[in-house]
Amino acid sequence: GEPLYRHNESRLLVPASNLKIVTLAAAAERLGWNYRFETRLATEAAVLNGVLTGDLLVLGGGDPTIGRGDRAWSSVFDEWVDTLKAAGIQRIDGRIVGDDDAFEDQRFGLNWAWDDFPYDYSAPIGALQYNENVVDLRVTPGTVVGARATAEILDAASGLSASSEVVTAAAASTVDLDFERFPGTSVVKVVGSVPVDAPARVFSVAVDNPTLYFVRALERALVERGIAVTGDAVDIDDVAQTNGTNRIVDPNVFTVLATHLSAPLTEVGTRLMKVSQNLYAETLLKRLSAGPGPATAKAGRDEMRAILTSWGVTPGEYVIWDGSGLSRRDYIAPTALVKVLTVMARDARHADPFAATLPVGGLDGTLDTRMKGSSAEGRVRAKTGSMSQVRTVAGYVTTADGQTLVFAIMANGFDVSSSKVDDATDRALAVLASFER
Repeated sequence: GEPLYRHNESRLLVPASNLKIVTLAAAAERLGWNYRFETRLATEAAVLNGVLTGDLLVLGGGDPTIGRGDRAWSSVFDEWVDTLKAAGIQRIDGRIVGDDDAFEDQRFGLNWAWDDFPYDYSAPIGALQYNENVVDLRVTPGTVVGARATAEILDAASGLSASSEVVTAAAASTVDLDFERFPGTSVVKVVGSVPVDAPARVFSVAVDNPTLYFVRALERALVERGIAVTGDAVDIDDVAQTNGTNRIVDPNVFTVLATHLSAPLTEVGTRLMKVSQNLYAETLLKRLSAGPGPATAKAGRDEMRAILTSWGVTPGEYVIWDGSGLSRRDYIAPTALVKVLTVMARDARHADPFAATLPVGGLDGTLDTRMKGSSAEGRVRAKTGSMSQVRTVAGYVTTADGQTLVFAIMANGFDVSSSKVDDATDRALAVLASFER
């Protein structure tokens, strides 16, 4: 409780990904560290002679981890195929319908920049999410200077295609690429230049409809593993309405064929914080929603405000629009971050699991290349935040005599390189790590 140093500590500043500290802390408080997302396979149809005589429904609960890092298909899909086969199902005479109604249809954070939408860090949020809602795009230079480079999407299940306006430039020149795509469209336009001697490079871009990506990938896994599917893979929003709703089954009578639970929040939170995964933060913000109806970001923010108030963080210390910090209209004071971090450290339920999610200076996550060789290496656990003219770090540092200090260092609107700001921050943390009473 003793302040060692303060400077502009009450000023509202853009936090960038430092906001994830608040999001994860609130999620841990409301949901608990053992919370798991649930996804179910269900049907109203009967199974006759090895045939499911109707639609297979996928009921999403927001799990952001299904299919991560597996471009063929998810191990979850393997489990489901095995379950369906064990139930005697060899063919599905119906559609694969993605039910994403557990979340609102608004797929982007409020006040996100429109030109960020094609990029992986702006992937849309949904109740059904596959491969973190991104797909690989490969750019290959032409064989001669001046030729058009090629661009191709590497997974047809995403529903995207690519068009190239990339020029092949002189050898050893800089790779300079940008992506363009508006929500509701399926073509990613790639513009810029690549050197003629560069190897093909793969980038991640955001899909347009996470639900369709999920059910198309699932359908592919079913077919390739030997379960025929006669219908299409569809989003429930595109299914003909029945009785004034777009639900195609009565939730009171359908049969659940399989249930998948995600890893607990301890693991989800670790990926969220170590690599600064925006999709996970936005998913948790919506999952904070309490009460009937689809989970919404607004309800999540209301819940977050109530939690912050209970921790002594006043409304004047923050302005929050999303869960990840991608919005430039998010503001938070260093005092608010310090209060949240202090609450986490002093609560026996949260102290160890929360600290374990944070990057460690010089060792892992977004701090793996920083503080190496300094007194701060291995002694700082902290969340970073970065965007143009924004660099922030907040967390804990262990001093030379074994004390734990909490800190928030935030820089906005600077006109030097971000590396200089990082260097100044890291030197300050080295001072703290060397501190003795």
